[in-house]
Amino acid sequence: MARAAVVAGLVFFHAALVFDTTDDFYVKNDRTADLIPVVAPAVLWAMPLLFLAAGVGAGHSWRRWGTGGYLRRRVRRLLVPLVAGTVLLVPIPVWFRLRADGSSTESYAAFWPRFFQVRWDWSEFPFALQPATAGGGFEFGHLWFLVLLLFYSVLTLPLLWWLVTDRGRRATSWLVTAAGRRGSTLVPAVLVGAVTAELGLDEGIAAWNVEAYLLFFVAGVLLAADSRFREVVRRDARLTASVALAAFVVAGVVLLGAEPGADPLLDRDGSSLSGRAAFGVAGWCATLAIVGALAGRAHGAGAGARTSSGLRRQAVAGYVRAAVLPWYVLHQPVVVAVAFVVVGWDLGPVPKYGIICAASVVLTLGLYDLLVRRTAVTRALFAGA
Repeated sequence: MARAAVVAGLVFFHAALVFDTTDDFYVKNDRTADLIPVVAPAVLWAMPLLFLAAGVGAGHSWRRWGTGGYLRRRVRRLLVPLVAGTVLLVPIPVWFRLRADGSSTESYAAFWPRFFQVRWDWSEFPFALQPATAGGGFEFGHLWFLVLLLFYSVLTLPLLWWLVTDRGRRATSWLVTAAGRRGSTLVPAVLVGAVTAELGLDEGIAAWNVEAYLLFFVAGVLLAADSRFREVVRRDARLTASVALAAFVVAGVVLLGAEPGADPLLDRDGSSLSGRAAFGVAGWCATLAIVGALAGRAHGAGAGARTSSGLRRQAVAGYVRAAVLPWYVLHQPVVVAVAFVVVGWDLGPVPKYGIICAASVVLTLGLYDLLVRRTAVTRALFAGA
């Protein structure tokens, strides 16, 4: 359910970007403010948590279905919605951007084929598909998440296979034993911090980078490999939460205190490097603290699952789980379309934000419930079912 909460919260996050001065979102309100201090706590852990959860799912899926079944399910669950979303949905926000900034007045029908003028640029891998010309329309938009999940799912196949070999099992047992020492969950934070410091942070993929997300995905694969890891994470939840808070304060002071004109997400000066390192440490620790807290709740739950209220909760949970992927695929074009209309109204930023959020939630849920889940074709295209 944590994964569902994060994905649902993306509507509120992306709606906030309409009013943020610093982010280059598709549609902007005429009055904006610097919202980085407000959204930074969510940026710290939200997408890392999704990648870690995806790694857990990949580990369980491979063990259940084997290599062939695992790959078929990855294609169905990731590649098909990625292609369908890129073709049918991603051009919509780009078109609204061009209309909003006045750079184009062409119809959507005229713009749509132009959006797909692309070239291959392997230096940008895994985002190798790039616009054919500078300033061209093509992008993966919010579906960059699916691009990376597909990439990681294939890249970690050797690890998934190795973990079930005798050597892999022995190595896993050794890691569990090593993790028996309190505070062991902090050790990978050093690696994550080094990766974020050295490679920089990419605003286009939620202010992390491809390599750091891979570390979270691999952590999820390892969590799925042995249930004892969950106990370790649960045990250290308070410790990782405390370190996350301290490191986040350091990162905030350093990164937000950068000189005007500086780019602390990419600059190589000592202040930027140390701020990004603190951000990486905070992100790792915050994500594990949340996973540990959820593991603690699951550890204490279980009673009453057979009661009528328990069965209702299971039914709701089943509906929500099925809606997570299509909600993610659908939500951003809806937010942008609603914002395009609402920003022109004679209202203050707060009422506008509330209207954009409420309308986007209703419309996204309506599209899922009334369209996507009703036919086999739409379920296959957008829900990977």
